[in-house]
Amino acid sequence: MRAHRSLIAILPLALLGACATAKPAQETAAYVRETGPLEGSSYGLFLAGQAALQDGRADQASEYFMRATEGGAMDGGFLKEKAFMAALLGGEVTKAASLAPVVPDDNEAAYRMGLLVRAVEGMAQGRAKEARALLAPEAVGFPHRPAAALLRPWIAAAAGDTEGSLVRPVVNGDKVVEYFGLLGQAQLFERARRYDEAETDYKALAAMPEFGSLFVLDYGAFLERRNRRADAVELYNVALAHDPGDAELTAARARAQASGTAPALPSIREGAAKALTPAAAAVLGERQIDLARAYLRLSLRLDPERYEAWVLLGDLSAQMGDMQGAREAYLRVPPSSPEYSQARSRLAWSYQSEDDSAQALKMAAEAVAANPDDRDLAMNYADLLRANDRYAEANEVLSKLIAAEGESPDWRLLYMRGVTLERLGRWPDAEADLKQALSQQPDEPELLNYLGYTWIDRGERLQEALDMVRRASEANPNSGAMVDSLGWAYYRLGDYKQAVEKLERAVELDPADPEINHHLGDAYWRVGRRTEAQYQWRRVLTLKPNDETRAAVEGKLKSGLGPAPAKPAARIASAAG
Repeated sequence: MRAHRSLIAILPLALLGACATAKPAQETAAYVRETGPLEGSSYGLFLAGQAALQDGRADQASEYFMRATEGGAMDGGFLKEKAFMAALLGGEVTKAASLAPVVPDDNEAAYRMGLLVRAVEGMAQGRAKEARALLAPEAVGFPHRPAAALLRPWIAAAAGDTEGSLVRPVVNGDKVVEYFGLLGQAQLFERARRYDEAETDYKALAAMPEFGSLFVLDYGAFLERRNRRADAVELYNVALAHDPGDAELTAARARAQASGTAPALPSIREGAAKALTPAAAAVLGERQIDLARAYLRLSLRLDPERYEAWVLLGDLSAQMGDMQGAREAYLRVPPSSPEYSQARSRLAWSYQSEDDSAQALKMAAEAVAANPDDRDLAMNYADLLRANDRYAEANEVLSKLIAAEGESPDWRLLYMRGVTLERLGRWPDAEADLKQALSQQPDEPELLNYLGYTWIDRGERLQEALDMVRRASEANPNSGAMVDSLGWAYYRLGDYKQAVEKLERAVELDPADPEINHHLGDAYWRVGRRTEAQYQWRRVLTLKPNDETRAAVEGKLKSGLGPAPAKPAARIASAAG
């Protein structure tokens, strides 16, 4: 179990969907990356384009691919399709539309993507009837049917077909289209001044608890626009009773109570852009990262102020290893946006992920200084302080936040301070915070894991602690950290066979974690698998362990482990009885 696990986490920086080429091509691309494209060589320009794509420079990639078509040595259609996708991923939607295939020919997938791109560009340029023809249901195939279905009512509205815009989109079995199509229909009913029908849709959406405050905010905004502010306040109060820490709900309630200006109904282009964002999230859930990025670029072509799209695009760029692109996206989010805290927090963590902790902390501190009332930014700053072992400063920030919340502070703040106090050696205070947090969230896996593991490590409340970490790992069976906690619990309780089984699984789930590999080495030693233990310990030294772990492992490689401590079975039985 790691004490520094971030509560405000950015997406893991892994190349999940990077373009791949054969190894010789990768080596040549690396050469081209350093020396520039081979002038006059179509293949060299192609490799330069591939290298640019891998480095997140999609706009340059498109230029290289188009130049490569001039040499005639490679398939021009193939290169043009590469240029089309590169332009789209780089945010050059107008250019991408000009390069999009206009007939299916050899690449049906590129043609289908091209239909969507050309339709969005047509809508952006005021050619709604042309866009509508491109997105006819019979024309758009897999995998773009959901995105096209969500767009179609808005394009109908842009083309002046009010009745056509009010037809709710349907794609059999697609929940994203079902829910967000209903939202679009509600907004288009409201635009058509059919308020009763609009409210029926809004109310149905707000009653879906699995979406939290997402649709409650839409319904509340509708009520505010209808000058029914008392109804809006009541709606927000009910939602805040379930999630008292929701900053957007809190701000919405304050606005309605003060008779502030209600959020405007989205324009047709804004509504179309909003429809593409859940489509992007849906394909992202299927690990189709490039397709998600493409949808986000189309959304931003229609509405450059769609800030949630900028944040998600930044996350995906970071995930692809394009940190510069990620930072550019995060910086597009202004302080007035509800997404500002997320964007600034992720911006800071982008530097932390590249071991530039000084810049990360500087940016986080500046964001807090400029926005002293933003709790999320302060929490992020405290989390970064903890990640850099500056626990006393983190405790100071967290204690101020907790004091400001009165008798019932947010459990997340208590959890963060409990971890911080434990690292400062103030266990009684840490335990009090963690137990108070657990009383609010008795099934929260992170809390169960941390408190349970710490009790086991200290030899306290062993049976209760074992049950807690078991519940945590059952809730998150693919979490290497939580399975590690269970394995280490068995180790501390003297059940080394069970410990090996769980810790091997934890290493499979998180093979680059030095602490998990360290634990597995210890467990191997206790069951007599000495060679494998030494292998695991040597592996730990290649995984950037902290100084304490490095020293411990180096000592074990020299001398092994001492005699196993007595099994605490009697203590377990006593605790159980």
